[in-house]
Amino acid sequence: MSPVVTTFDALRGQLLDAAEAFSGGGDTLSGILAGMVDDVDRMLREELEIFPVCHHSPASALAMTRRLRTKRPKVVYLELCEDLRPLLDELRNCRLPVALQAFATQLDGFPPGSGPLSVVAPVTEASAEYQAIAYALDTPGVELVLVDRSVDHVFQWLPGEPDGTASSGVEGVDGEEAALHGDAVGVEIGDLRPRFAELEAHLLHHGKVRHWSEWWDQYVEQPLTGADYDTYRQAMALIGSLFRRLRPTEDDRLAIDEERERYMWTRIREHLTASGADPADCLYVCGAFHAVSRVAEFGLAADAPPYAISPRTGTRWLYGLIPSSHSAIEAQFGLAQGSVSIAAATWAKAGRRGGVTPYRLEGQQGGRTRTKTVKTVKGSEPPATAGPAGDRLSGFLAAPPVLDGLDEDELRGWCVDIVRLARRGGYLASTADAIAVFETSILLAGLRGRARPTPYDFADAAVTCIEKDVVPGRRDVRRLCEILLGGDRIGAVGYDALPPLARDVYDRLEPLGLDLSRRTQQRVLLDLKANPELEPCSDVLWKLRYLLPDGAVRPIMGVRRLGERPIQESWDLAIGRHQRSIIELGYEGVTVEQVLEQRLRRTVWEPQATAGVALTAVADAILYLGGRRFADEFGNRAVELLATERTVDDAPEVLRRIRRLLAHYRATEPELPAWCEAFVTVGYAHYCTLLPTAFADDDTGVRQVGAMLGFLFTLESLALSLGCDRAQLELAVRQSHPEAPAKVALLWAAKTQLGLLPRDELRARCDELLSNPLVVPAFPLYLSGFVQALEPVPALAPFVVEALSKAFARLPDPVLLPWLPTLIMTLRKHVPELVPVLVREAGRTFPGGLAELDAWTPPWERPAVPIRQGRQTGEAGAAPGRSGPAAALLARHPQACDAVAALLGCPAEWPAAEVPEPGQVEVRELLARHPTTTGAIAALLDR
Repeated sequence: MSPVVTTFDALRGQLLDAAEAFSGGGDTLSGILAGMVDDVDRMLREELEIFPVCHHSPASALAMTRRLRTKRPKVVYLELCEDLRPLLDELRNCRLPVALQAFATQLDGFPPGSGPLSVVAPVTEASAEYQAIAYALDTPGVELVLVDRSVDHVFQWLPGEPDGTASSGVEGVDGEEAALHGDAVGVEIGDLRPRFAELEAHLLHHGKVRHWSEWWDQYVEQPLTGADYDTYRQAMALIGSLFRRLRPTEDDRLAIDEERERYMWTRIREHLTASGADPADCLYVCGAFHAVSRVAEFGLAADAPPYAISPRTGTRWLYGLIPSSHSAIEAQFGLAQGSVSIAAATWAKAGRRGGVTPYRLEGQQGGRTRTKTVKTVKGSEPPATAGPAGDRLSGFLAAPPVLDGLDEDELRGWCVDIVRLARRGGYLASTADAIAVFETSILLAGLRGRARPTPYDFADAAVTCIEKDVVPGRRDVRRLCEILLGGDRIGAVGYDALPPLARDVYDRLEPLGLDLSRRTQQRVLLDLKANPELEPCSDVLWKLRYLLPDGAVRPIMGVRRLGERPIQESWDLAIGRHQRSIIELGYEGVTVEQVLEQRLRRTVWEPQATAGVALTAVADAILYLGGRRFADEFGNRAVELLATERTVDDAPEVLRRIRRLLAHYRATEPELPAWCEAFVTVGYAHYCTLLPTAFADDDTGVRQVGAMLGFLFTLESLALSLGCDRAQLELAVRQSHPEAPAKVALLWAAKTQLGLLPRDELRARCDELLSNPLVVPAFPLYLSGFVQALEPVPALAPFVVEALSKAFARLPDPVLLPWLPTLIMTLRKHVPELVPVLVREAGRTFPGGLAELDAWTPPWERPAVPIRQGRQTGEAGAAPGRSGPAAALLARHPQACDAVAALLGCPAEWPAAEVPEPGQVEVRELLARHPTTTGAIAALLDR
C-alpha cells in the first residue's frame, strides 16, 4: 500500500466512525464519506499534477500564483474550449474583465430557428485561469493547451434544442451591465455549487448567510487564502467530491460533465504523445468538480478503450473578445450581487498581505485598483513538495477556524464612506448613522460566529441603518456598498483586438475628436454646412443607429428621410457602452455597409416577408446605401410579393410607402424606375381583384379596405397611363356588397368618387338613416366609414364635416356618448392622414368667432342659388358653352369648326347671334365713356 493511502487511512477511519455515530451503521453515509477520501487519494496519486480551482476565487488565484512560481511547468493544460486558444493572445490588448466569445448565425447541423448561437467565457484578473494564461503566454518555452470541448460541442451536448438561453440575471442587477454577455451560454471553469437543493438550503441556513457566494467566501475562501498548496489542493478536491457525490441522479448535466472529462483526458493524452512532454513538467488546471472525476478515461494510465470524439457540425463559428463586467458575470452564473467585486478586493488585499506578485500579461491595460508591484519576500512562498504530499486534511478539518481580529480602522473607513455616498445619493444620513452601521456590523458578525465583520455583514448593517425607505429612481444602499467596496469594474476590448468592422467604425468617426472608448454618453454637434468634411461621419452614425440597439447612437437634432438632408445634426453617443454590439457586427461583415446590405436582403427574402416590408427595405437602401442597384433589387422583390399576397392586411403600409417612394423618384429622377411602374400596374389589378372579397370579409378591417381604395384612386392616373383599364375598378366596385355599416359607407364614398352615386343622393341616404329610428343606433358606424373614406376620397371632406355636424345635432345622447370614444380613438390612430383634412375643412365651414355663431347658417341648410340659364347643363333645350369669349371667338372664325364638322360627317349648324346680356352692354358703355385707359393699354401692347 502506498504511503499516501496509509496516511489517509487515519482520516478514513475518523470519517467512518463519525458516520457510524450519526447514522447508526448505515451504509449510505459511510459510502459517501469513504468515497470522498478515495477521490482525493486518487487525484493525488495521478502522475499528471491536477490543480483544482473554483472560478473567480481569490484563494484559487493565490494558490495558482504560488504554485506556478514554485513548479515552473512547461505545459499548462487548461479547462477551456479548445478553439478559443487564438483569442488568448489578444487579452494583452484589453482591460479586464473581458469575455472570450464564439458566435454563429449561419447554422449547419442544428435545428432550424435555434440561432444565433453564442458562447462566452469571462476572464477576470482575480481568477486562477488568468494567472495560468499570463504565466504561459509571457514565459518563454511554456505551452498553453486548451483541452475542453469545442464551442460546437457545447451546443451539440446541450439537452434538447440549443436555443442559446442563459441565466436572465439575478434580481437587482442593473439591466444594461448585466446584458453585456447578451443571451450567451456561459463557459465557466470550476463551477463549484451543490446541485442538491436541499444541501444548499441546509448550508445557507446553518451558515447564517443569504446566498451561496457568501457561504463560499466565509467557509472556503477565507480559510484557504492563507493555506499552503497541499492543504488547498486536498481541501478543494474534497469539496468537489462532496458536491459530486451528492448530486441528484436525475441531473442531466452529470452526463455532459462526464463527456467533458473524457474529452479533456483524451486531448491531454494526445498532446503528450505528440509532443513527448514529461508529465512531471505539466500542470492540469480544471474545476474541482472535474479533478475528482470517476470516468474510466481518468488519468494517464487509464486502460479504457479510446474515446471517440464526435465530429463538429458544418456551422461557421466566429470568434472575438467582448467587454464584460462584474455584474454581467454575476447575472450569468447566478452569483450574489457584488460577489465578484468583493472577490477582486479580497484578491488585491491578500496579494499585498501575502507578498505575492501576481502574473500579468505584458502590455495589459491596468484597472482602477491596480496596486504597486510587491517584491516577493524570501521564504514567503512555500517550497515545492518533495514526493507525495502527506495528509493535510485531518489537521485542516480538525483545527478551529483562524479568526481574524477586528480591523477597526478598515471598518470605520467603510462606515464613514458609506454615509458620505448615501448623503450624495439623497439619503438623510449623518454621523449617528455611521456609528450605528459600525456597531451593527460588529453585532451581526458576532451573531454569525465571526470575529471580524465581512463585507456582507457591513452591507446588511448599512441597509438596516440607512435605508429606512426606498425612493424610486434612487440608488439603494446595497448598490452604494458595492460601489464603495470596489464597484462594478467594466472591461474594454482594445483597438488592436477589435474586428475589422469595429476598427473601421472607430477610424471613420475619428474626425469627431471623441474618445469612443469611454462608457459615458457624449454629445456631438455636426454643422454639415460649415464643415462638409463631417458628412461621412454623419453617414456612419445614421447607419449605426439603424444597426445598433437603442441608446447606442441617438439623434437629438436632425432627421434622415426621403427628400430631407439636415444641415445640422446633434447626437448622443454611447459607443463605448455598446462595444459588444459593435464587435458582434464584425461577425457579420467587414464594413457597416456590408452588414446593412446583408440584413436588408435577409429581411426581404424571409418567408414571412410582405410587400410593405420590401418597400421599407427599398427606402432604407436609398437612405443608407445609395445608388439604384439595391433599391431596384428590393423593388422587384416587392412586386413579386404583392402579386402573391392573398390578404390585404398590409395595404395601409403599402400605400404609405409607395406614395413616399413615388414622390421621391418624381423629385429626383427624370423618370420612374421600371419596378415602380410594375408595382403600380400589378397593385391596381391585384387590389381590384381582391376588393369585392375584402368588402364582404368580416376579418378585413375598414382601414385595410380604405387603403386599397386609396391605392386605386390616388394612383389611378399613373395606372391608366401605364395601360390599366378603369372599367376593372368600376366592375369591382359594382360587385362589392358589404354588410357592415362602416364598409357600406366606404362603398358609397367609392361610388361617389367614380360618379356612380351623385352627391345629392348620398346626402339623401344619410338623411334617411338619421330619420329612421331603427338605424339611428348604427349611424355612428356609418360615420366611421365616412371618416376612413377621407384617405381614398379627400374631396369628400365637406360631406364628412356635414355628416358629423348632423350627427352631433340630431343623435340622442344614449347613442352619441358611447360612440364618442370610438371616434376619438379612430382619429387618434390616423392623426397624420385624416385629422388635418377634417380640421381644414371645418375651419372653412364654421365661423371663426362666437359672435358670428348665432347668425350663422350651415351651408347645407341654406337655400340653393338659382343657376343662370346660360350656365345650366344637362337640361332640355340648354346648350352649354354658348356664351362667353370662347363662343364669340368661334362664331367670328367658323372655318375651323366647319372643317372639323365636315371631317366627322356632322352638319355645321350655327345658332343665331345672341343678344348681348345687360351686363355686357354696361361694360361696353363704360369703356366708351372712358377711352383713355383702353388707349393706354392698346399703346402698351403695340410696343
